[in-house]
Amino acid sequence: MAAASNLQSEDQFLCSICLDVFTDPVSTPCGHNFCKNCINEHWNTSDQFLCPMCKKVFNTRPELHVNTFISEMVVQFRQSAQQKASSSSSEQQVSKPGEVPCDFCTGTKLKALKSCLVCLASYCETHLEPHLTASRLKKHQLVDPVENLEDRMCTKHDKPLELFCKTDQTSVCMLCHVLDHKMHDVVPLKEEYEVKKAQLGKTEAEIQQMIQKRRLKIQEIKHSVDLSEEDAEREIAEGVQVFTALKESVERGQANLIKTIKEKQKTTEKQAEDFIKELEQEISELMKRRTEVEQLKRSEDHLHLLQSVQSLKAAPPTKDWTEVSVRPSYEGTVVKAVAQLEETLSKEMKKLLAEAELKRVQQYAVDVTLDPDTAYSRLILSDDGKQVNHSDVKKNLPDNPDRFSNYFCVLGKQSFSSGRSYFEVQVKGKTDWSLGVARESINRKGVITLRPQDGNWTIWLKNGNEYKAATNPRVSLSLKSRPQKVGVFVDYEEGLVSFYDVDAAALIYSFTGCCFTEKLFPYFCPGFNYGGKNSAPLIISPVRVN
Repeated sequence: MAAASNLQSEDQFLCSICLDVFTDPVSTPCGHNFCKNCINEHWNTSDQFLCPMCKKVFNTRPELHVNTFISEMVVQFRQSAQQKASSSSSEQQVSKPGEVPCDFCTGTKLKALKSCLVCLASYCETHLEPHLTASRLKKHQLVDPVENLEDRMCTKHDKPLELFCKTDQTSVCMLCHVLDHKMHDVVPLKEEYEVKKAQLGKTEAEIQQMIQKRRLKIQEIKHSVDLSEEDAEREIAEGVQVFTALKESVERGQANLIKTIKEKQKTTEKQAEDFIKELEQEISELMKRRTEVEQLKRSEDHLHLLQSVQSLKAAPPTKDWTEVSVRPSYEGTVVKAVAQLEETLSKEMKKLLAEAELKRVQQYAVDVTLDPDTAYSRLILSDDGKQVNHSDVKKNLPDNPDRFSNYFCVLGKQSFSSGRSYFEVQVKGKTDWSLGVARESINRKGVITLRPQDGNWTIWLKNGNEYKAATNPRVSLSLKSRPQKVGVFVDYEEGLVSFYDVDAAALIYSFTGCCFTEKLFPYFCPGFNYGGKNSAPLIISPVRVN
């Protein structure tokens, strides 16, 4: 049989028995060509003398002679193909360490292009050609180059591993199936391959989904870092503002202390100057008297001395300077100044922190409008949905499930079910009102009890001066001033509802430790009209951050 060809060939130069280029080509009486040895061996092992190509049967064994024309053509083809192969080989890549070499290259091994799972051999581009052109070899399974093709043979029976035992989860040959795995669940290797490939596809999809989730988590973390940076910059700015104000207070306290001490020192100096002036005046008067006494003392006229002593002026009045002293005391000055500074700083700090806290929650401002479908029939809503007040006239409105039928209140259209939210309401000129948030399932048809247990978190004003938090029991609120605008802040996850006096930048009250499980809606009650005394509307105001 002819040796394996290294050449790119054409079908007319291939023997249909050995699938290689002709060696000593001969022609049968029916006109088909074969290698001389191939056709002779074929007839030697057959009961009939028939053509392998057209199946024509010959009664007697034909006498075969080498076809010189085809033989010469084969020689020319081989020479041409060898030149082509030589040129092609120079263009193909030489096998490098770690790459699969061609099993049929002699001398320099070229890089294998494919491996055949039937022949258990790897081929470069040139030696692969028969598998691409010969009809019988085309049926062989080609894969990307793999090493150790002998591992694809059964070590026990030296047969290809063509089956897969699902029971033992191992590859087996045909004899393994018959002898050792007869009662096992054995399927063709390709069938299990498809199953495993589908499983791998599912695994790949799951891994891709996990990758995508982690990429989203990275984006989320990066976004959190960006938000953190914004929060940090805002906190730094607010912190600088607070500490600058406190620093200015300290500097003012220090300046006042120095001023107080200096003023006390000036007072002491003035007092000392006055004392000295007075003493110098007394000394001057005393020196005059001493001069008169000295002159009289030197007189030797007895009568004159006696008469002059009697007429000597009385001693000028003088002060008793025994208890007089200039000893300024600064004791307690610093302590008093520090105590005053501490009180001032405490007030200033509370004020600044309250302002900072209000600015912080104002960052979460949301646009709130009133929902007319929830409004009590005696309430009047503005066209823009931003104002509500009580009317003495009851309107004829459809009694839909969302409308309050027994309590003069209205909800906002917007709901809060996560995160933080803030809105402001003007209450100026009113004597009665209540504000806050209510859960979606609040009783809308019966009597409403304002307390967290019944699904609402509110504060109210009654009788013009009674501020209370709607807890159970009620909590009276002591406010330094009457709020003109109230801010409402909700932190859903934290379970927090806080109310602020916007103008005073002061916290009014906070509901803490709440457990929210439903949507929350802004809640508004303008109170009774009371003959016009409480006619001013509740107004949802735009939030302006200072």
